[in-house]
Amino acid sequence: MTCFFSKGSFLVILLLAICLVSEAQQCRPSGRIRGKKPPPGQCNQEDDSDCCKAGKMYPTYTCSPPMSGNTQAYLTLNSFEAGGDGGGPSECDGKYHNDNTPVVALSTGWYNGGSRCLNNIRINGNGRSVVAKVVDECDSTEGCDADHDYQPPCPNNIVDASKAVWKALGVSEDNWGGLDITWTDA
Repeated sequence: MTCFFSKGSFLVILLLAICLVSEAQQCRPSGRIRGKKPPPGQCNQEDDSDCCKAGKMYPTYTCSPPMSGNTQAYLTLNSFEAGGDGGGPSECDGKYHNDNTPVVALSTGWYNGGSRCLNNIRINGNGRSVVAKVVDECDSTEGCDADHDYQPPCPNNIVDASKAVWKALGVSEDNWGGLDITWTDA
């Protein structure tokens, strides 16, 4: 019987297959939106939130990175209180939440159409761990409009957390705003 592939070409084909599979597991932008300048006083910059810049293109995502035992993410600061930089009431329960309650919003892909609503997740960071309740979506598909407080779309790897989460992780207030973390369903 004649063999059409040498060991070397078999390895090349195997490596290409592995690369294609890992490429398929990547989460790539699904589109872009053009930023609009917010009307005066319409973009709440509490907790160092960004406002959209006119003409700037922002990537949008319908996915988030694949989940693992400890999914890597970026922790950001959000106020879930009425008048806070989180905008309107939380998607999961239509309520506002006190900043002293450990609650989070997840990027669109991880929010998964609300399937994690009112469930707990465990966040690991700064050498500590905290359990927080998912109450909202950090929208990765839309932004730069009144419904999104004239803030850009959320990146696809965000866990947007209340002050209570930051306190529980022992992060000093002058370092609140951005932290590499891991998280998992609790």
